[in-house]
Amino acid sequence: MRLKNLLGIRDLSNEDILQILDTAVLMKPIMETKNKRTNYLLGKILVTLFYEPSTRTRVSFELAAKYLGATTTNISTSSSSVVKGETLIDTARTLRAMGVDIVVMRHPMTAAHRLLGEHLDAVVINAGDGINEHPTQALLDMFTIREKKGAIKGLKVVIAGDILHSRVARSNIWGLTRLGAKVVLAGPSTLIPRGIEKMGVEVFNDIRKAAADADVVMGLRIQKERQKGGLFPSLREYSMLFGIDRDVLEVAKEDVLIMHPGPTNRGVEMPSEIIDSDNSAIEEQVTNGVAVRMAILYMLTREGVS
Repeated sequence: MRLKNLLGIRDLSNEDILQILDTAVLMKPIMETKNKRTNYLLGKILVTLFYEPSTRTRVSFELAAKYLGATTTNISTSSSSVVKGETLIDTARTLRAMGVDIVVMRHPMTAAHRLLGEHLDAVVINAGDGINEHPTQALLDMFTIREKKGAIKGLKVVIAGDILHSRVARSNIWGLTRLGAKVVLAGPSTLIPRGIEKMGVEVFNDIRKAAADADVVMGLRIQKERQKGGLFPSLREYSMLFGIDRDVLEVAKEDVLIMHPGPTNRGVEMPSEIIDSDNSAIEEQVTNGVAVRMAILYMLTREGVS
């Protein structure tokens, strides 16, 4: 890795992305052993600093670090000095004074991680910033697609749902298109950012047209916490018009891969029969998330990075 921090997919070269995916292949078997502890990060201290709620990302980073031998601790901003008015820069200085080696942060402000990185010698990893990027989610999605399909180049990948508020969608668009996939977006016009076609994607307001001959269909969570109201009439109507159901999958390829970054709103983005179907890789995405994050931690802490 030529980078000290992982702040976004846009910062990575194609070679960086492929190296992470290849390293994750080697990390995944560690999770299947009885003794899931190695010494790759022995002596390293990792802190997860989340200003927004998370289960999968935070826990998978903590497990990934522990499997590699690191010591981990979690800072809950709701019970930290943040509620007393401590700034991000002062938090960075505090962590620096404590000798922390790696900080994994989720923050509602776009580019907050770049600010943190400017005031911290430790490795900084973006676990989601505003509606900008979620690079490790995109990397685990790409890993899952390549694992299931053998390659990414030439695949048609449909991303459906709340594109407007989705940092996952943006990171996946940058990563998948650069590795040669055709990315198609689907959702109500109110949840599609203006001008997103400039990112090299096709846009449909009819999910059935979008899903025609798709190799992969990825649903996105309706982010109720970011909705200001009025973007669609009701969850029921959204599900009827844009939910990923059997009718949608009938026009996709027979071996279509079903994905979702989680958590899923069952019966909204897709029904349980789709989430739990044989074509679904949603649970495997969670497993792969740990392997990919192990690879990232390993690579960013190797000697000789600049």
